[in-house]
Amino acid sequence: MLIKNDPDIINSFLEDYSNIKGGFCSAVFFPETEDELISALKASSSAGTPVTISGAGTGVAGARIPFGGKVISLSKLNRIKYIRPFAKSDGHVLAEAGVVLGDLIDVVEAKGFFYPPGPTEKASFIGGNVATSASGARSLKYGTTRDFVLGLRVILADGEVLDLERGRYIAKKRVLKLVTTLGKAITLKLPGYTMPNVKNASGYYIADDMDAVDLFIGQDGTLGVISEIKLRLVNKPYGILDCYAFFNKREDAVEFVHNAKVNSADNLSPVSALSLEYLGQHALELLSGRHKNIPSYAKAAIYFEQEFAKGKEDGIINSWAGLITKCHGLLEETWFAQTPAEREKLVEIRHDLPDMVNEYLKKNNFAKIGTDIAVEDKDLEVMLECYHSTLTKAGLGYLIFGHIGESHMHVNILPKDNAEYTKAMEAYEILVQKAITLGGTPSAEHGIGKAKHRYLEMLYEKTGILEMVRLKKQLDPRLILGLGNLFPKEILT
Repeated sequence: MLIKNDPDIINSFLEDYSNIKGGFCSAVFFPETEDELISALKASSSAGTPVTISGAGTGVAGARIPFGGKVISLSKLNRIKYIRPFAKSDGHVLAEAGVVLGDLIDVVEAKGFFYPPGPTEKASFIGGNVATSASGARSLKYGTTRDFVLGLRVILADGEVLDLERGRYIAKKRVLKLVTTLGKAITLKLPGYTMPNVKNASGYYIADDMDAVDLFIGQDGTLGVISEIKLRLVNKPYGILDCYAFFNKREDAVEFVHNAKVNSADNLSPVSALSLEYLGQHALELLSGRHKNIPSYAKAAIYFEQEFAKGKEDGIINSWAGLITKCHGLLEETWFAQTPAEREKLVEIRHDLPDMVNEYLKKNNFAKIGTDIAVEDKDLEVMLECYHSTLTKAGLGYLIFGHIGESHMHVNILPKDNAEYTKAMEAYEILVQKAITLGGTPSAEHGIGKAKHRYLEMLYEKTGILEMVRLKKQLDPRLILGLGNLFPKEILT
C-alpha cells in the first residue's frame, strides 16, 4: 500500500469546493485492494487514530478535509468489476468506490446501458456519490443515487465487513440487525426522528422498517467505508433532446415548469421531462460573460431534457414549443439540440455556472455560501420569493439556479468583503429556517460535511443530533471515522 507524507501531496487533500481552510493530517494512505483498506482501518482503530476518507475532492461541504489523523484515499480502488444485464431488461454494474463517475457513464453507455442519476460533477467518485447521496438534474424522473444502489460492501472501523444487498437486512421498526462476513452480530437502535418528505441528504437516512443499504448512503464516511457498489442501470435511450427556453418573467418560467410536470405525468402527452433546471436572471448575467448568445433581456431560463425514440423528435419538439408559447416564453430565442455535438454545447452552459461561481469565490478567498435547500412542490414559489426578498433586503449579490422540477434550488451568495460575508451567513440561516418551517431540508444532495452542522441541528434539534451520535458509537466505538462530519467532533465526548 502506498503511504505518502510529502507536504505537497498532503496539501492536495486539504481542499475541496467548500474552500474550508486549516485542514491537516500526518499522512495519506492509498489502498489498492479491499484487504489493504481493511488493514489500514484495523491499524487506525487499534491506535485510536482518526481517519478521514477522501474521494475526488469535488464535494462542497468539506467532508474530505481532515483535521488530524490520517487520510485514506480511495483513488486506487477504481475498477469496474462487471456490467451485466438482468434476465428481462435493464442491467447492473459492480464498481469499486474510486471509479470516476464520468468513466462509469462512458463504459456503461458503450454497453448499451444508461446510469440516470448523473450528478453534475463527472469527476466525482461513485463512492463519494453514495456517501453523500448525490443526485443531479435527471433525478426528477429517475430518482437520486440512493434509488440505484442495489448493494454495498462496507468496511467498519474495526475492519469487519458488511456485505449488503437490498432485501437482506431489514429493520423491524427502528431496530436493525446485521451480521458481518466473519459472523459478528450487530444490533443497532436507530434514531427516532422523522425525515422531511422531500429529496434529502441531511444526516442519516432513518425510517421504520428500512433497508440496511440506505443507512450507509449519505453517511458522509462516519459509519463505515464504502469499498464496492452495485448499481442498477436502465437501457440506453435512442436519443435525448435538450433545450433552453428563455422567459421575460420569473413567474412565467415557474408556470412553464408546473405545466411541464403536469404533462409529464399524463401518459397520453408526448411531453415527458427527464430534467427541469432553472437559471435566474443573475445566473444568466454571469453566464453571458462566457456565452454571448444568451438573450440580454431574459429574466429566467429553463433547461430541460427528454428521452425520445427514433422518429419521435418532431412531435416532441412541437409539444414543448406549444408549452413554451402558452407560458409566454421567448420561442424565437429557444435553443433545441438533438445531436450529441449540439447537446454537448448546451450541457456545457449549465455546467459552466457552478465553475464560474467557484472561480469567483476562490479569487475573493471566501468559503462557498451556497444553499442546497429543497421544499415541497406546493411551497416552491413561497421559497423563491423568500430567497429574493431576504437577499435583496440584505444588499447582497446572489444568483439562483438548480433543480426546479424538484423544488430544489441552489442559491449562491457572493459577498465582496468580510462585512458582507457575515451578512450572507445570517441570511443563509434565515433561508434554512424558512425551509424547515415549510417542511423542507437544508441539504438535498450535497450532504452536511463539516460546513453545515448548524443547519442539521436546526432540522433535527439537539436531541436528533445526539441520537445520530449514539448510532455512530454503535458502529465506530473508538470514534475514528470522519470526525467533524455531520456534527462537531466535540459532541462525541
